[in-house]
Amino acid sequence: MQSRLKPILEILITKGNSQYGREAVSQLEHALQCATLAENDDRTPDLIAACLLHDLGHLLHDLGENVADRGLDDRHEYRAMPLLQTLFKPSVTEPIRLHVDAKRYLCAVGSTYWESLSPASKRSLKLQGGIFSAEAAASFIAQPYAKDAVQLRIWDDRAKVANLSTPDLEHFTPILVSCLT
Repeated sequence: MQSRLKPILEILITKGNSQYGREAVSQLEHALQCATLAENDDRTPDLIAACLLHDLGHLLHDLGENVADRGLDDRHEYRAMPLLQTLFKPSVTEPIRLHVDAKRYLCAVGSTYWESLSPASKRSLKLQGGIFSAEAAASFIAQPYAKDAVQLRIWDDRAKVANLSTPDLEHFTPILVSCLT
């Protein structure tokens, strides 16, 4: 079963050391921090896996680093879907697909959420369609897995701490294996 994960693990190992936008962490550090937050909150293996893999799409394009600085939306929430959907059930893939819209939702429903975003996240939000209208927010949260995506997004925002100690990728591999279809 673990052999089915080989392409994903190789991507995380070989490309995960790239900088996570303008944040103080690498892509892999960000993924591990997000998954650790979910695990520490006793969430399901599926949501922990989604947290670990939510930004895999950033590692699958050849647009270079800091694409938002160049006015581009890399649409990372969709880039990894062809691979992830062959391996995982919707309880893993849907929160990943929805996590960008979850940021748009949280900005629409939380008066202080926008202020809590990092400058890089504010910049990318504009490229990702901006803050949802009240109607779009209501439609978003009614979707299956939207609440999981919102929680993933909250951890995503917190998973940017330089030099934070987390379990390594090997620690999370059995969780990924348990989530395979």
